[in-house]
Amino acid sequence: MRSTISLLGKFALLALLGVPLSAQAQEDCPRGTLDSLYCDRDGDLVADLPLDSADWVDPDTIVFAYTPVEDPAVYAKVWDGFINHMAEVTGKKVVFFPVQSNSAQLEAMRSGRLHVAGFNTGSNPVAVSCAGFVPFTMMAAADGSFGYEMEIIVPADSDIQSPADIKGRTMAFTSPTSNSGFKAPSALLKSEFGLVAETDFTPAFSGKHDNSVLGVANKDYEVAAVANSVMNRMFDREVVDKAKIRTIYKSATFPTTGYGYAHNLHPELAARVKQAFYTFDWEGSDLQAEFQKEGRFVSITHKFDWDIIRKIDAANGVSYDCK
Repeated sequence: MRSTISLLGKFALLALLGVPLSAQAQEDCPRGTLDSLYCDRDGDLVADLPLDSADWVDPDTIVFAYTPVEDPAVYAKVWDGFINHMAEVTGKKVVFFPVQSNSAQLEAMRSGRLHVAGFNTGSNPVAVSCAGFVPFTMMAAADGSFGYEMEIIVPADSDIQSPADIKGRTMAFTSPTSNSGFKAPSALLKSEFGLVAETDFTPAFSGKHDNSVLGVANKDYEVAAVANSVMNRMFDREVVDKAKIRTIYKSATFPTTGYGYAHNLHPELAARVKQAFYTFDWEGSDLQAEFQKEGRFVSITHKFDWDIIRKIDAANGVSYDCK
């Protein structure tokens, strides 16, 4: 049996139980998992800058988007100081694009309407393969440590005591592209507890991590898988009462949102975008107030830092087909 998860309308992520995608490679343009629009001649697993400078883009206005979690209006304010800093460093006008879904964010970059973005952990490999996304940094604590965990949560007074008790229930996920909201819990429930969606429990999709957290707190969902980084920020802002939620499973640490730019961004502009991230002053900023455990941007590579995420995809039988 083979199923397909729709992501971008014109192209999709082959889902669960699919066979690995064969490398679409030509002698002059090796690609690996990348779409036919891109090449990976240096083997770093991300799209190369086009060889023809006529294909480079140098927009008057840089469009930036943060991964679609919680209320986009909240994050427009959170990112405002950083947006102003990027405008100063790049000499360009920079605007915040409040995307409502992972698919909208992916489609915007693939179509050339999005230049710089933060893609969540699970959608990073899809963005790299299907949208020409080149991640280079992520948030980290002042000491350089980074990451978050996937937690499976239930209402505080639920009779569900462990993941084994999920059998026969309905479990809320966020979206098919989310690592902590779908991919990781699917792989872990299968490997550690022998539980398979549609066979042992009924999956439901909330759309966003905050929807799942609120849904569990309000007892709209029996159980849900979420990123604890999002949940903890909601606790800190008192959006939800921590006492209403109980955790029954916590995963190992995963890399968090990866930030990067479109592969065809003019290299001089791409260098200034990187400079904007690495020179941003966190002290007293809205970013520091929102992401309280973070205090800097650190350098990352998709090839090495997202290796565990690609392995989770492989365990779920997921491959990247962008047609």
